[in-house]
Amino acid sequence: MKKISCLLLLVLIISCKSKHPNLSKNETSEIIEVKSRFEKINLKEVNSQKLTRAYNLGKRLLETCNTSRFKVFSKEEATDKVIQNATIEKISKTCQKILMRNGKFIDLNLIEVTQDNETEDLFFRYKIEYEKKYFERELYVTINSEGKVSEMKTKELPKKPM
Repeated sequence: MKKISCLLLLVLIISCKSKHPNLSKNETSEIIEVKSRFEKINLKEVNSQKLTRAYNLGKRLLETCNTSRFKVFSKEEATDKVIQNATIEKISKTCQKILMRNGKFIDLNLIEVTQDNETEDLFFRYKIEYEKKYFERELYVTINSEGKVSEMKTKELPKKPM
């Protein structure tokens, strides 16, 4: 009887081996690779031309709200998609909302840079400083492997209580 109970206990322990039921061994390693695809990088490791381009084009776009003048991005600075989306109408509509809620644009402060190791795109995240401090906004600028801006967007964050 002791032998049977020990054998059942042993079978029970072996059967409790932790495995995700829907993932094979290969799929598990693929998940690990996806997690390491994006990595935050030190600012000293960032190509200075890409760092300058992200800052200058982001600042140029946001200063449009202060001056009401927008210098269109060139094909050397941005991808066709960004150039097509950065229309005077879209920018002025966005600027109206931003000016009302945030006031005049002051400057950008770089928070972090993340690299996509697969495509070699760099993702720059900036805190946007505005005249009014009621709402916090961030600017996200993506520079592709060719050194062109491939995406720009802003996001309003909830204000942190003091």
